Amino acid sequence: MLEGKAMVKETDMPGKMQIQAMSFASQALDLYDVHDCKSIAGHIKKEFDKMYGNGWQCVVGSNFGCFFSHSPGTFIYFALETLNFLIFKGAS
Repeated sequence: MLEGKAMVKETDMPGKMQIQAMSFASQALDLYDVHDCKSIAGHIKKEFDKMYGNGWQCVVGSNFGCFFSHSPGTFIYFALETLNFLIFKGAS
């Protein structure tokens, strides 16, 4: 199952939303080449915007740093295959 493949490093998202994030990431990896991080991130962002409303951000890659503010309950950072995924909704 998906949760076995993905390793959550940090999150404050509800469990159902976490599973959805990993599902969208897995879907994107099936659709795009693993090196096309921009398309993978775009796919995940668009799916989150559709499901949970606009304002989501997504960063995908194997090596990146970041500093951001987010709305409570909307942050997840996890690894899947060779990539790291950061998904969050910006603080308003």
